[in-house]
Amino acid sequence: MPETETNQRDSELFAPPSDVRGMTKLDRTAFKKTVTIPVLKVRKEIVSKLMRSLKRAALQRPGIKRVIEDPEDEESRLIMLDPYKMFTNDSFEKAELDILRQLNVNPQISKYNLELTYENFKSEEILRAVLPEGQDVTSGFSRVGHIAHLNLRDHQLPFKHLIGQVMIDKNPGITSAVNKINNIDNTYRNFQMEVLSGEENMMTKVRENNYTYEFDFSKVYWNPRLSTEHSRITELLKPGDVLFDVFAGVGPFAIPVAKKNCTVFANDLNPESHKWLLHNCKLNKVDQKVKVFNLDGKDFLQGPVREELMQQLGPLSKERKHSVHIVMNLPAKAIEFLSAFKLLLDGQPCGSELLPIVHCYSFSKDANPAKDVQQRAGAVLGISLEACSSVHLVRNVAPNKEMLCITFQIPAAVLYKNQTPNPENYEDPPFKRRRTDKAFSEEKTQIASVT
Repeated sequence: MPETETNQRDSELFAPPSDVRGMTKLDRTAFKKTVTIPVLKVRKEIVSKLMRSLKRAALQRPGIKRVIEDPEDEESRLIMLDPYKMFTNDSFEKAELDILRQLNVNPQISKYNLELTYENFKSEEILRAVLPEGQDVTSGFSRVGHIAHLNLRDHQLPFKHLIGQVMIDKNPGITSAVNKINNIDNTYRNFQMEVLSGEENMMTKVRENNYTYEFDFSKVYWNPRLSTEHSRITELLKPGDVLFDVFAGVGPFAIPVAKKNCTVFANDLNPESHKWLLHNCKLNKVDQKVKVFNLDGKDFLQGPVREELMQQLGPLSKERKHSVHIVMNLPAKAIEFLSAFKLLLDGQPCGSELLPIVHCYSFSKDANPAKDVQQRAGAVLGISLEACSSVHLVRNVAPNKEMLCITFQIPAAVLYKNQTPNPENYEDPPFKRRRTDKAFSEEKTQIASVT
C-alpha cells in the first residue's frame, strides 16, 4: 500500500519507501509512494505569466511537473508548491501576493496527493534506500561509450545486478553496466569484467577531445579520466616534433599528436590494442603519420626507438629544430622500463637541448609522492633527478594513492655508451643542463603542488 508522508525533511519526503531496504532484485513497482504537496489553483491561461513570479514558492524537484491539470476543473491548473516553504496563505511574500491579486488568483493553498514512482527518484536516492543503512552508495561510474564501468566494493556486491540496472535506467545512452572483478593485468593492461545488467556487447565507440576511438572494452585499456592528461601532453608538442609512445593503447596520445603534423612511433604489447590502434589511426586519418608496433616496451625502446634516435641525434642533429618526446604511460611498471635508456646509443653525445624528453607515469602511496617518484626513477637510471625533473599530479586514484607524471630530459651520460661529453655541445654540469625546449619549460609543474 502506498504510504502518505507529510511535514518531514526533504530527504525523507522525496525518498523511496523504506521497505525497499535490502532489495537485491530490482522491483520498480515497490517504489510507489504518495506524498502530500501544497498546490495553488489558477486559471490555465495565466499559468505561464504567474510561474515567473512564483519561482521561490514553486516546487523545485527534478522529474516532477510543477504544473498539472486540475482533476476537478479542466479550465484550471494546479501549481505544485514547495512543501517546506509554503504552509498557509501567509507563506506567500508580499510581492507574490501582489501578483496574485493583479491576476485575480485566490491565494488559498490546497493539498494534493502526489504519487511518486521509480521514475521520479534519482539513482543515488534509489541506491541509498536499498543498500544497508550507513554504507557507501555507488552512483558514479566511468562512461565508455554505451558502457557504464563500475568498481564496486565488497558490501555492494550482493546488490550488483540491481545497481547495474539502475545505472542503465537512469543514464540515457547507457545500455550495459559492467564491474571490474580483478586488478588490471600489467601485461596487456586490461581486466576481467562481469556484465551486471544490459547487453553483453563490449564493442564501443568513444569521443575524446574531438577524436573518435573504437575498440572492444573487454580486451583493451581505456580510462576516460585521463582525457585532460592526453590533452596536456599533446599541447607540449609542436608541429614537426617526434613522439615515441611506448604503451600506446588504442591511441589517445598518438592520434592527437599525429594530427599536429608530428611524427609518431606508437607501440603496444597487447595484440588487441595493436589492432585497434591501427584501426583508430585510419579512422582519424593519421595512419600515414603513425608507425605502429606490437612489441614489449623494452624491445620497442631498444629496437625501433634506438634506431630512430641514432638518426635524430646523429651528426646532422645540429640542424634539427624539433624536439623528441617519449611517453611511458604504464603507471604500475613504467619506471622499471627506464633502465632500457642506459647506454642505449653509440657515438658522440648530442647537444643537451636535443636530448629526448621523457614523460613517465607512476603510482605512489608515499606521503611525498613527487619525491618518491623522482627517487625511484633516479634509482633505476643511476642518477639524481630531483634537481632536473618536474612532477605533475595527474589524478587521485584511491585514498592515499596518486597517479603522477615525471618529466625530464635523459642525460647524455645515461643515454650514450660513450660517456665523455663533447665540450662543444655541453656547457652545463651533468644533469643540470639547460633545457631550451619552450614547451618543456612551460609544462613544468611545481613539485610542491603535489606534496
